[in-house]
Amino acid sequence: MHWDFRGRVAVVTGGVRGIGRAIAVGLAAGGAEVHAFDRDTADDLPAEIRFHAVDVADSASVAAAFTTIGKPVTLLVNNAGITRDRTLMKMSDDEWRSVIDVNLTGSFNMVRAAASGMAEAGGGRIVNVVSINGLRGKVGQGNYAASKAGLIALTKTAAKELGKKGVTVNAVAPGMVLTEMTLKLDQQYRDKALAEAALTILPDTSDISNAVLFLLSDLARCITGEVIKVDCGQYI
Repeated sequence: MHWDFRGRVAVVTGGVRGIGRAIAVGLAAGGAEVHAFDRDTADDLPAEIRFHAVDVADSASVAAAFTTIGKPVTLLVNNAGITRDRTLMKMSDDEWRSVIDVNLTGSFNMVRAAASGMAEAGGGRIVNVVSINGLRGKVGQGNYAASKAGLIALTKTAAKELGKKGVTVNAVAPGMVLTEMTLKLDQQYRDKALAEAALTILPDTSDISNAVLFLLSDLARCITGEVIKVDCGQYI
C-alpha cells in the first residue's frame, strides 16, 4: 500500500538502515519529501531520500539540520536508537549515558525542534519507535528498556501538549524484528523470541514501517498518545 504523503516534509532518524530505511522508503513512495537523519550514510541510499549527518543527542546538530531543511517538517519519526547491553551491576557510566542520550534525549531534541513548525503549519504527525522491552523490562537491557520506557512517557506527554495544535503523537513498539543486524545473530536468539511469540513468525522491517506509516497518515487522525505493539504477540 502506498500512502498519500504528497506535499509533506518528513524526517526519519536512523533512516539509512533497517526499520528507519523501510519507513523512509515508504514515505518517499507516498510522495513525501524525505530527510534521513543519521550518523553515517550508505552508498545505496535511494536518491529520493535526502541524507543529513546528524547526532540526535546533540541539540545543536539537530537544530542545524532543521535549519538546512528550511521548511516546516510535519511528519517526524524518531527511530534512531543504540544498545549497550550489560547487566546493571556490570554496566558502566558510559554504557548507561550513551543509550539514554541517543534513545531518549535524542527523541526529545527532535520533538522540540519539529513542534513549532508543526504548530505553524496547523498540524503534524510524530511517531516514536519504542520497544516491548520498554513496557516489560529485559535482563541485560536496563539502559535500553529505561530509555524506551521514558520515550513512551514522552510520547504521552507530547500528545497532551501538542494535541490542541493539531499534532498527533504515537509510538510503535516492536519486539524482535528480522533486520540485517538480528539475522546475523546466533539462531538461538531468534528461536527464543519466536518461542515467546503467539504467532509462528517474527516481524520484518515492513511490518514495523506499515504501522508507522498508518499512524503518519490521515487515516489515523483521531489516534494520539497510543503505543501499538508490533511483535507477533511476544509481549503477551
